Amino acid sequence: MAEAEIVIYGAKSIALGVGMAVRELYPECTLRCFLVSSLDRNSSVLMGLPVREIQEFAAHTEKNHLERFHVLIATPEDMHPDIVSTLRQHGFSNYTCMDSRKEAVLMERYFAKIGRFASVHSLQPADQGIRLQVFLAKSSKDRQLKNTYQKNTYQMPHWAQLIQVGAEKTSGYSREAAVYTDHLGTHISEKNGNYCELTALYWIWKNLLGRQHNELLDQSTSPAYFGLFHYRRILDLSDLDLKRMRAGNVDVVLQFPTLHEPDISEHHARYIKEGDWQAVQQALAQLQPDYAAAFSRIMSQPYFYNYNLIVAKRQVLADYCAWLFPILERTEQLSTPKGWERQDRYIGYLGENLMTLYFLYHRKDLRIYHTGRLMLT
Repeated sequence: MAEAEIVIYGAKSIALGVGMAVRELYPECTLRCFLVSSLDRNSSVLMGLPVREIQEFAAHTEKNHLERFHVLIATPEDMHPDIVSTLRQHGFSNYTCMDSRKEAVLMERYFAKIGRFASVHSLQPADQGIRLQVFLAKSSKDRQLKNTYQKNTYQMPHWAQLIQVGAEKTSGYSREAAVYTDHLGTHISEKNGNYCELTALYWIWKNLLGRQHNELLDQSTSPAYFGLFHYRRILDLSDLDLKRMRAGNVDVVLQFPTLHEPDISEHHARYIKEGDWQAVQQALAQLQPDYAAAFSRIMSQPYFYNYNLIVAKRQVLADYCAWLFPILERTEQLSTPKGWERQDRYIGYLGENLMTLYFLYHRKDLRIYHTGRLMLT
């Protein structure tokens, strides 16, 4: 990036990550501030820089100076068209939409520079790849994707299949649209309103991970690795990366973590009620006291594994599920209202925090590597 005055549009985790990366990787650039449409529900300061409303910022900046700013739009991608329109209306002409692929490349470079969260792309490939089965969780409420994606970035026919979640309470589900459903065999499909994509992970755990060979899998040999993606959120893994995973004997692949300021309490404060936050800590104290002792330390750092995206060795994923789901079940019992009396996705959000806790706790005894998280539209 050439020397420039940078303004970042956005003030949440994507914007913070982009800002931290720009500051670290491009010291020749001057990062001026963060822009938002409104300061409501946004901090007034991020990275020690002001967060300003675009209307106020544009009104107090000369038009010829506005044209010199390079604006990095660092928000969810579905917001980009409206933001571009707003920028143009206020006199900005130089901007870049940081879609998930651009964000992934930038964050990979950033974490490599600071020596944290190793990338799977840093490994040299073996001659053959791993055997992998990934499930893409899809709800009946999901809209069809607008864009067409290459097979190696979405269809992945040899190692990924759609699984319809919440199928227990969905009439007329289509086996053509989803090869698998989460309400066959041992399942918690009826809890999808709270558990979200985790009903698919539970189904994988109970119906696939415990068997050496399984008739549900359309493969001649049982996969060594299993994973969970979303219909619209996937880990950026190619066939070449599968060869890298074999060469590195990788245990787990996760997304590069999102950043939060001052720590990841910023995330759970937005999505999780305080009573539920206390319930999950109580469940940890009762069932997993060692993790409960590490909870405050790990939750007071800025790195967060969100979306419950994962690829892992069969046994590693089985161990994680055997740890995770009893904690979530106990949290349901301790929460008010109890889990079976509500449908508000809180268990899915708590699952993200528990994934962060578990894999940061095991960062030294598991071979954990990372890749970008792609958002499909």
